[in-house]
Formats: sequence, C-alpha cells, structure tokens
Amino acid sequence: MAKKLLLFTAAAMWLPLLVFAQQIRIVGKIDNNQRITLRGHLHPRALPQFDQGRLDPGMRLSRVTVALKPSAAQQADLDQLLAQQQDPSSPNYHKWLTPEQFAERFGASQADVDKVVQWLQSQNLKVTSVARGRNAISVSGTAAAVESAFRVELHRFVINGESHFANATEPSVPAAFDGVIGGIRGLNNFRLRPASKVRLVLPRGARPKYTSGDCGGNCIAPEDFATIYNLKPLYQSGLNGSGQKIVVVGQTDIRLADIQEFRSTFNLPAINLQQILVPNSTDPLISSGDLGESDLDLELSGAIAPNATIIFVYSDDVETSAEYAIDQNLAPVISMSYGDCEAAYQASDATSMRALAQQANAQGITWLAASGDNGATDCYGDGSGNDNVVSVDMPASIPEVTGVGGTEFNEGSGTYWNATNDANGGSAISYIPETAWNDSSIDGSPSASGGGVSVYFTKPSWQTGTGVPNDGVRDVPDIALSASADHDPYMIYSSDGCREGRVVETCLQYVGGTSVGPPQMAGLLALLNQQLVNSGSSAGLGNINPQL
Repeated sequence: MAKKLLLFTAAAMWLPLLVFAQQIRIVGKIDNNQRITLRGHLHPRALPQFDQGRLDPGMRLSRVTVALKPSAAQQADLDQLLAQQQDPSSPNYHKWLTPEQFAERFGASQADVDKVVQWLQSQNLKVTSVARGRNAISVSGTAAAVESAFRVELHRFVINGESHFANATEPSVPAAFDGVIGGIRGLNNFRLRPASKVRLVLPRGARPKYTSGDCGGNCIAPEDFATIYNLKPLYQSGLNGSGQKIVVVGQTDIRLADIQEFRSTFNLPAINLQQILVPNSTDPLISSGDLGESDLDLELSGAIAPNATIIFVYSDDVETSAEYAIDQNLAPVISMSYGDCEAAYQASDATSMRALAQQANAQGITWLAASGDNGATDCYGDGSGNDNVVSVDMPASIPEVTGVGGTEFNEGSGTYWNATNDANGGSAISYIPETAWNDSSIDGSPSASGGGVSVYFTKPSWQTGTGVPNDGVRDVPDIALSASADHDPYMIYSSDGCREGRVVETCLQYVGGTSVGPPQMAGLLALLNQQLVNSGSSAGLGNINPQL
C-alpha cells in the first residue's frame, strides 16, 4: 500500500510538468520541394499599377522575422490564462510571466526552434536573433536569398513618389513546418504612420502664448492637464512616477535638446531617459515627421510622470521597436502613437500583432496605441486608394491593446481658465466638459478621433454595457483624452520642421491628434504602478480594457 501511495505521489508531482511539456511538432523530413503557401502576406498598397519590377537581388534586408505560432492547445491555455490574470478571484490574478516562462508554456519547443534555425541558415540567411519567448526568429540576407528561401518575388513599388519594396507573390515554406511557422514579417518596408497633427510651428525663441488666437482658445501646458484631470492630489501624495518605467517606441533618432527645452520651459525635472536602438536593426537617423512624433511622446509621457524612467526604443520600423520592447520585457507600459487602417494591413500582420499583444499582456504589459485621426475613414490620405473606405486603426483595434481616442474641450459659457498663468504655465481652473473630437469642417478634411468596428477581431467578452453595439465585432476606441489641434492644443518643443536658415533648431509647436493620448495614458499608468508598488504589489496591469 505504501509503495502504491509513493508511486501515486510521484505521478502527481510530475503531472504539472507533463501538462505543460511542449510537444515537438516538426517531425517529418524538411524537404524544400514539398511546400505550403502562407496566405495573407500581400500588402494592400503593393498594387500592380505601382510595380517597378524586381528588387535588386543584391539588396540586403536587415530584418526578416519568421513568426512561430502556438498549437491550438497552447492558444486555448493562453486565452484562459489572460482571462485569469484579470480575474480578482483567480489564483493567477496579476501573476505575470517572464519571457522565459512564456516560452516554456506558449512558445515553440527548443527542438522545433533549432530545426527552423538550421533550415534558415541552410538558405544562406543569417540568424540575428531568436525571441526569448521562442515565438520569432529574425534573419538578414540578400533579396536573392530571401526570395529563394521563401519562394517569393520581391518587387520595387513607387507610390505617391515614395519608393518601397514588397513581395508580389505569397511566400511558402517546407511542408514540415506546417502549423509551426505562422507568418513572415519584413518582406516589405511599408511603415506605420504617426497619429499627430501640428497646428502651428513658431519661430525659434518664441515663448508660449497660453491664451491666443494661435491656440484656438487656450494652449495646454502640463500643469493644465494635471488640473483638468485632477492629478495634483496624486502629486501631492508623492506619486510622480519614481521607480517606474515607460517604453516609448519610435522609428527615428531624436535630439535630446528638444526634450530638455520642454522640461525647462515647464519647470519639470531633468528627464530620466534611456535610448535603445534595436540590435541588428538599421539606424533610422533623424526622420522628418517621426522626430516630431517621438518628441511629443517623450515630452507628454514624462510631463504626467515626471520622475519615471522613459525608455525610448527605436529602429527603422516602429513595429520592430514594439516587438523588441515586449520580448525584452523592458517596462510594464508601452506607448505607441502609430498605426494604420486595417484595410491597409495584411491578414498575416493582424495575426502576428495580436500574438505579440497577447504575450505583452501575459507579461503584465499594457500596450497603448492611438486610434487614428481620420474618424471612421482611417485610410484617408495613406496612398492605398482606400480614402473612402470605412476602417479603424490597428494596432489600436487589437483587443489586447488599449486604443486611445480623442475628445475636445467644450467650455460653452463656463469659466474654466484664469486670465494669467502661474509659474509653471498653468491657467486651467478645473475639469472641463468634453465632447467627441471632430474638427473636419474646420480643417477641410477628416480630422477626428479614430473609431468604429474592426474587420479582423471579434468582440471580446468584456466589451459590453450601455452604448456598446451588439454587433459581434471589436469596437474602438477604449478610452479618450483631449486631442484637438484646433481648439486647446498641446504645447511641445521639437526641431522637426524648425529651421533657422540651414541650422535645425528647437522650436515651440502647437499639436493635437490621438497621438497625445497614449503617452499621457502611459504617464497615468506609471503613477498607478507606483501606487501598486507602494502598497506591496508589483508593477504591471496587463490588459486594462476589461476594467475601463
């Protein structure tokens, strides 16, 4: 009897390991002549009328990523865990995973990873990184090597005067990888768009005019935001972001002088800034348009949480920056003020980006993204030919990402601003009523908070309640903050578009757009994470959407 009990006890001890033991799924011979086609990889902008012919075979692609998908059982287990992590009654409530724990439970087996790596190397591709979550392998190589490995044609496209490359045919991989390789990223160089609107760039040396015609009413300084959204009691209690980290992702180098000028003007402490160029990625240098976006993100996130450490992760592609930040588990909050309309996304991108967002949530990361600036027609002006297509913005439309939209202050006949400013530039008196942001009639083109229904994602179980359509699809945005560039815009400092002769200088700019929402929400979450740590918990909230 004792012997049987001992055997039973031993079996019980091993049961959890057996349950979560990873299955080796690549069991057949890897035959390059037996292939499966990976559908959903043709970019909607890579249209025949823009095709300029084959890409130079010697051109080097610095980052092509093979995404490894979980098995059906792993995906079901992950879905269950994500629900439990947001359920206060569950033992797994706010029990976050490390990337290695995620890999052991939801990633590919090490044996399968090794087989894919060996095959990629045999195709004259250099493996540059394997994700800690064992769900992605990145390679570099010539266009000829990439074409040969994935049996794909890479072409050059010219759209609106801009040169791009993209695959003109669907890729394929050996049939032995069926169910393991889920997609391939990096077969094109189309980039996401910043969701910001610049109202006015003032000359170098111009000082803020907080109440002027330039502002369309009043300009918002950091102290105004703190007054309007009632943050001052938090600051007075010592919540200022100390000990917390925020990741801001971008696709440009920055000029630190821009952020320093902003901090100095509004009497904020010096920024705690870390800059990380994604390893094995191309340095984007200063990119016009992207620089102003990154200045905005770094300045406004730090304005809300002035003592937080801001980690700026950048590469030549903001999606790569986000992927790296999640894989390296750099911070519990990620601010991303970029996106594109769903109609301009490949189906494979929607799948791979949602998988990335689910990993982020499992690790306790809240991913914030702008919902777009073109109302329900998010494709407007992107060159895809979908100007009049009703479409929401991705990644904001992903259920595991918090889509941040825009509102507009509606003062009416009320008195919400002082006639003069205090030492920090603040003049707001109290909270100001808000309405949906829509300045399209003023601007003469779509200029409104992105929102609507997703064509890729079904309605999550938590998206219910008054005002939520019973339409079976994901609705966005999840939350919104003041975003009008025409009425009470924000003030930032940037050298993007600011020149004195041939010299680039930092200058004051009045801005809006849903770009302002994610960094400010990131700052708010940093304050909340600080409070969690102060109360004995750990930082990290994961997917906050069910609680909104």
